Amino acid sequence: MSPFFIPAVLLATLGVWLALRLVRESRARALARAGYFDAVKALFDGGRTQLEPSGFPRMTGRRDGLAFDLQAIPDTLTFRKLPALWVMVTLPEPLPLAATLDLLARPSGNEPFTRFTTLAQSLPTPPDLPKDVAIRTDDATLSPPEGLIARHAGLFDDRRIKELVLSPKGLRIVFLAEEADRGRYLIFREAEMGMTPLAPARLEPLLDRLAALREDVLALAKDAP
Repeated sequence: MSPFFIPAVLLATLGVWLALRLVRESRARALARAGYFDAVKALFDGGRTQLEPSGFPRMTGRRDGLAFDLQAIPDTLTFRKLPALWVMVTLPEPLPLAATLDLLARPSGNEPFTRFTTLAQSLPTPPDLPKDVAIRTDDATLSPPEGLIARHAGLFDDRRIKELVLSPKGLRIVFLAEEADRGRYLIFREAEMGMTPLAPARLEPLLDRLAALREDVLALAKDAP
């Protein structure tokens, strides 16, 4: 028997074991990502989920008669300090607004989920909001009154809240759900995210906030001369 036979067999066995392990881990990651919204389904009256090309789901459902849309957006661009997972919570119910108003915290110009930079006009940040929140609109003469925004300025007290959008098509909040583990990313360049399902306690207050904001917009329209 060749003296190289046993080491070669051991190396081949190790290679097969590593390949099988990688396959199992890949399947586990795919299943975890696909189930990212599973824990929040109980917040809705029914719903539908479809898998996006990113491997994360997109979910639509109704809550208290309103339609909601959830999307998970992985952001692994290299100029970020750490890869991030954003969640867009949208209430796509038409509103009596004549312009879009976009409030974006700490804008970098490279956010993958927003149309902020396409809006033509900048507005000053009201004193009720943190100074690092920038505001843009497509028509400053038709944007909602400052009082409406002031009533919901507390949303941005949470540093994980990234964006609030008010438009004729509906409302949206974007928040940072997760960042890649710093140690594993810096050493191994691993950016695994979404292994733990989104917690209902994290999402529910934002659903309620959007519903309350919608009621405020409708009330303003009703009281308008």
